[in-house]
Amino acid sequence: MPASARLPLPWLDRAGRLSLLKLSVFLLVLSPALDLAYAYAADALGAKPVTTLIHATGEWSMRLLLATLAVTPLRRIANWPRLINLRRMLGLAALAYALAHLGLYVIDQNFLLTKVVSEIALRFYLTIGFVALAGLVALGATSTDAAIRRMGPAWNRLHRVVYGIAALGLLHYFLQAKIDVTDPVFWTGLFLLLMGWRGMQRMRLPTRPWSLALLALGSALLTALLETAWYGVKSGVPAELVLGANLDFSGAIRPAWWVFGIGLALPVVNALRGTPERARPPREAAGLVPARAMAHKP
Repeated sequence: MPASARLPLPWLDRAGRLSLLKLSVFLLVLSPALDLAYAYAADALGAKPVTTLIHATGEWSMRLLLATLAVTPLRRIANWPRLINLRRMLGLAALAYALAHLGLYVIDQNFLLTKVVSEIALRFYLTIGFVALAGLVALGATSTDAAIRRMGPAWNRLHRVVYGIAALGLLHYFLQAKIDVTDPVFWTGLFLLLMGWRGMQRMRLPTRPWSLALLALGSALLTALLETAWYGVKSGVPAELVLGANLDFSGAIRPAWWVFGIGLALPVVNALRGTPERARPPREAAGLVPARAMAHKP
């Protein structure tokens, strides 16, 4: 395989030197897998360990995919260009956990591939999960510098589908959660926050602490409305009960408040580290790509 078609070691920078930032992130994305493997070996995953592993790997895939989407906003907001070097690693890690998610499902079905295929075809939440995985595989397969040069402008169009893949993954997460959708609501709220920033860029709105604070508020409100709508449609829970739970702090803090808190960190970071810049449309791909792909901006 030509050197340009191979993926570099994840802890090295483009000059082949050790990057402490990349090494730290590599260990962080590897740690959930090691923790799950240890828990499985120690028989600490409950009565259905494979089912627990299926859910855990799927959740980590979703988290890492959102972390991939967060790279571009954070590098702009915090004025931290080196973050771009983490995007491909995070994206490929999301793909790895997603493949493990599917592989464990095959194991859970006793390797009966005909049953696996029929379940994916007949169960809607499995169908959309598989479509999202297929999209991740396509992005991962084209994440090399050689693929970028070979595909040209088509590469940019392909890697924009990462937003749709994330949306499908979140819908899959909602549907498999069935009753308690607290976690899917939270991660969807963060997705709305990230996409809201991209919307600001597309509309050429300024990135300032005050505009980021408004983004945090808007994302939190949408998160609360999403939670209300989901419970109303799926379980028939009256909207006033769900909205009231968001204002009741005697119990668990609802996802909308966590999204709001995380969103409020953005204007603080921007005020401390950011530099004023004229808002412009997003021109960097958000998929599973190396930093050199910035020369091929969508």
